[in-house]
Amino acid sequence: MTVKLNPVIEQVTARIEERSRDTRAAYLELIRSRRPSSFARKRLAEGNIAHQSAGCAVIEKAEILGASWPVIGIITSYNDMLSAHAPFESYPQIIREAAREVHAVAQVAGGVPAMCDGVTQGQEGMELSLFSRDVIAMASAVGLSHDAFDAALHLGVCDKIIPGLVIAALRFGWLPSVFVPAGPMPSGLSNPEKVRIRQLFAEGKVGRDALLKAEADSYHAQGTCTFYGTANSNQMLMEVMGLHMPGAAFPNPGTPLRTALTRAAAQHAASITAQGANYRPAGELVDARAIVNGIVGLMATGGSTNHALHIPAMAAAAGIKVTLEDFADLSHVTPLLARVYPNGSADVNHFHAAGGMAFLMAQLLSAGLLHGDALGVAGPISAYAREPMLNNGALTWRGAPDASGDREVLRPADDPFSADGGLRLMHGPLGEGVCKVSAVKPAQRIVEASAIVFDSQEALKAAFEAGRLDRDFVAVVRFQGPAANGMPELHGLSPVLGVLQDRGHKVALVTDGRMSGASGKIPAAIHICPEAARGGPIAKVQDGDVIRLDAEAGRLEVKVEPSEFNARVPAEFRPNRAPAGLGREMFDMFRLHASPASEGASPFGFSGLRV
Repeated sequence: MTVKLNPVIEQVTARIEERSRDTRAAYLELIRSRRPSSFARKRLAEGNIAHQSAGCAVIEKAEILGASWPVIGIITSYNDMLSAHAPFESYPQIIREAAREVHAVAQVAGGVPAMCDGVTQGQEGMELSLFSRDVIAMASAVGLSHDAFDAALHLGVCDKIIPGLVIAALRFGWLPSVFVPAGPMPSGLSNPEKVRIRQLFAEGKVGRDALLKAEADSYHAQGTCTFYGTANSNQMLMEVMGLHMPGAAFPNPGTPLRTALTRAAAQHAASITAQGANYRPAGELVDARAIVNGIVGLMATGGSTNHALHIPAMAAAAGIKVTLEDFADLSHVTPLLARVYPNGSADVNHFHAAGGMAFLMAQLLSAGLLHGDALGVAGPISAYAREPMLNNGALTWRGAPDASGDREVLRPADDPFSADGGLRLMHGPLGEGVCKVSAVKPAQRIVEASAIVFDSQEALKAAFEAGRLDRDFVAVVRFQGPAANGMPELHGLSPVLGVLQDRGHKVALVTDGRMSGASGKIPAAIHICPEAARGGPIAKVQDGDVIRLDAEAGRLEVKVEPSEFNARVPAEFRPNRAPAGLGREMFDMFRLHASPASEGASPFGFSGLRV
């Protein structure tokens, strides 16, 4: 049955296409000019091909030299210190064997850095986190620059890894690209209990031993963290955009189903090269419809605010221009269908068991909220509302469940948790930003109180520990944008502000920084542009100024006479710590050239790399 597309979805898609007309046309001209007429290595000289094959097993070497099999390049984020990436250690061998069965060669073309925001939260290394996305894109480009591949497999999961891999896949957009995840770790300590222990520690009521035990019980095995932060939002996004095999997002690592999906990704990549009749280059698949689908999926699941940065950056790599207004308008018509921590108490394993991506996509399609005719690597998005299963050991797919297995976690489109997706575009004299309200109680979405200004999250924590914050206030944490210190996450503020809110105080946060995919119950206007380090109005706020954060109306106001406020000299950015050490000085060029947060906070710029 054909479902009529929601008119707002149509309108937003059309305006993105119109806004992007010139850049998208130039991009498509570029990638189409690179379409191979034969195997990619045929363009190489004999010595080049000899080097490509020298390290291969005998059968793969013979096929590369004979040029009779397609070659799949693997870009991997494997390392063995981080739970989300450790499963990828065995993937190259699984992929090589699966590729050989369908007469294809698979080679690891390169690795990319994969840092963990969980390890670097509150540490100096977090200042490298956001820009690691762009380093990952460049590292992927180095691997693919051998120009010897007919398709690519991108092995990644977490926060900056997927956006970086997508940017590279789109810059090599003539190649078919299939994204291959590892899945979430099994459930550990419940999220409410983890939050309880964190807040008790913040209040000094339990010691480090109790905190460490709670954290270790939460993050306890291979796989992504199980809350619905940026990592798991990435996996939802790749599936809704059609860059996964259907249903690949959330099966756990090390299970037979996960292995079968990895094998299927390798064999499918071999089937969609330019040498066959089913050529599906990544740059053609990721169009305005795919981007809109991704944003709708983000809103329907209450996903990470980090994607207000990443989606514009990824889209720009394909010549597509996306604005925060697009996010806000799509959020307004997209119902919230999932409640996964921090939006609820459940984790992604509960979401998956309740019906997961298949149920979610079936509901969005039936409500006319997804472009079902957009094409993914495995077919039209309308065919992605299926879940994988093993039948006598063979991978197959079945239709989405008709009903949610747990309506406290996942709901149908006609009975959502809320009528909209919970992301607000914030406007006002202090600039433009976003606010995620899907986990904020309606009574706490409007806060009007005096400002207390901080130049770092450490300063706010120190004020809390000194007992100076037991009152209503709006915390203004400035000089946290991409040009200042690389825009580190301020997730460490959540327990402190949560404690104050639980004491009955009206508290809110205004910052030009990030609050991460774990943004929770505190109303927070984040990603404020222009940022303070570039003279934005947020740098003019002083202690005692009354600020009104109205997340319902999308307004961010400062109750100071406009002439007085405008006459103020912005506070000067003075780094809170030396911008050297841990390699931070090597990222000066990223901070210098980063676009505003509203345009992706990327040194590559809003309009994408030159096309």
